[in-house]
Amino acid sequence: MLSKNGYEAFIVGGCVRDFILGNTPYDYDITTNALPSQTEKVFENFRIIETGIKHGTVTVIIDHMPLEITTYRIDGEYADNRRPVSVSYTSRLADDLARRDFTMNAIAYNHSSGLYDPFHGQDDIVKKQIICVGNPQERFNEDALRIMRAVRFSSQLGFEIEKNTAECIGKQKYLLKNISAERIRAELDKLLTGKNVYNVLMNYSSVIEEFIPEIHNSIGFDQKSKYHMYTVWEHIAVAVSKACNDKIIRLALLLHDIGKPFSCQEEGNCRHFKGHAGKSADMAQKILKRLKYENSTSKRVITLISHHSDKFESEKAVKRCMSAIGSEAFFQLIEVQKADNLAKKPFCAERIPKLENIKRTAENLIKSKSCLNVKELAVNGNDIKNAGFSGKDIGIILKKLLDEVIENNISNEYEQLMQFVMEIKNNGQV
Repeated sequence: MLSKNGYEAFIVGGCVRDFILGNTPYDYDITTNALPSQTEKVFENFRIIETGIKHGTVTVIIDHMPLEITTYRIDGEYADNRRPVSVSYTSRLADDLARRDFTMNAIAYNHSSGLYDPFHGQDDIVKKQIICVGNPQERFNEDALRIMRAVRFSSQLGFEIEKNTAECIGKQKYLLKNISAERIRAELDKLLTGKNVYNVLMNYSSVIEEFIPEIHNSIGFDQKSKYHMYTVWEHIAVAVSKACNDKIIRLALLLHDIGKPFSCQEEGNCRHFKGHAGKSADMAQKILKRLKYENSTSKRVITLISHHSDKFESEKAVKRCMSAIGSEAFFQLIEVQKADNLAKKPFCAERIPKLENIKRTAENLIKSKSCLNVKELAVNGNDIKNAGFSGKDIGIILKKLLDEVIENNISNEYEQLMQFVMEIKNNGQV
């Protein structure tokens, strides 16, 4: 529609990069020589959002899809390492592309002109390298989030970061302190689920350290264990890379052993880490709060870290854990333990079939409708109340009933449960 009204218009940035890579873009950005007011006039019959109007961006909703349409612009001075204080419009597409972060994202395309690639981004995509447009020091100083974007893209795409760009990341990573926790968190989540996450965690641990300084002691920390062949940090990096591509599971693995250096006990030439799961969980809680993860995510990650060393030698043990943390969390815990074992010495991988059997046991418990929580008991609070109990005692008794059912001491049947309740009453002890 912009072209039909006499304006230039190109799709630009990540969507063009994705097309070149043979991937389906998630969204589309359009750049144009039309001024925002002219863009709004062209799309006057569509819903328009002006949230980015200060920087020349108009969002148009077409078929429920938001399209960001930005006027060709030149960015003014950056005062906060994030956004320009002002922008000026330009009539030249080349000027607009020159302000972008990486060459692979500075490519424009439309049907009539084809690719417009003044910074040879397509060549860099073929070479699988991430390189800044122009001077990397200037690009990162303008917007420090580009540092996180560089390592995130390296993880997602499997690209190497060009030497000069990488050196500037190392020198300017401290600028990340000026970036909001929400922005850092969003990039970290994408980084963790990338296919090249191991190399990024190993090569750019100093970047991670800028916002998770708690990992410092894990880097290079020799575990001196018969189970481990990696340092704590490399074990973490391998475990994350071996895990299924799930944000919660990989985030838990990133933090699951960071407490080891602080719970280390020396015994001759060996080291033991008693209580490290709890220590790691305590540290993770502070980290997740600082990065402003939502409560549900934090709670689940902390649960997985707290239980990652648990052993399940019997069906009862499986039932106890499923009852304590919930079925969904239990299956995630099995995935955490699988990745954890794959990041140890090779013989530890022998535990994977056992973990698969434990997973099947859990699945069978669910299929057989085994009682795993208070809500699934054949009695409820009213039944306990009618038996003569009140207040907190009702909850305590329900928990005792659940424990007895899980331990297979009594069946989850109304008569047996109420008989046990009456025994408690007759004994006079809750």
